Amino acid sequence: MRFSTAVVALFVTLAASAPVSKRQVFSSTTYDDISISGGTAGNAEAEALAVFSALDTEDLANVTEEDLDFLNEVNQVANDAETEAFNVAIDNAADEAEKTALQNGKIKNKVLKLEATILKLQAQQAQGQDVEEKLATEQTKLNNNIALDEAAAGEESTFLSFDATIG
Repeated sequence: MRFSTAVVALFVTLAASAPVSKRQVFSSTTYDDISISGGTAGNAEAEALAVFSALDTEDLANVTEEDLDFLNEVNQVANDAETEAFNVAIDNAADEAEKTALQNGKIKNKVLKLEATILKLQAQQAQGQDVEEKLATEQTKLNNNIALDEAAAGEESTFLSFDATIG
């Protein structure tokens, strides 16, 4: 019995001290599937974080290259949606109410984009890259957009479909 207990104890010790393997948590999706622009303004930060909730933010050192690429693609696609969909729709809005709802959707889109960027930069920093200055700049942008979203809390926010695949 001692031998069995010793073997089990050794196995448990080795398993507990083994490095955590990296595994990809995000899979291919579309912009429309992860968009948070619709509904009402005021809760964009929580909505954006929910999109990325599969990512273990307590262990960013083990984020895979594929997940870093995914987060980067979210940034790029959301930026394209901003310039190619939201800005055009805002310019062509029929009235102030429509323009405001579209602007609220654009702000929520920016929060999604910037949350992806912040998570990517935090993971890169945890993996030893020097991104402190870029992280501070992007965090300021995120904080500004969260404040704008919260200031518009309860107002209508327009979802715009945008044809793009991520991942």
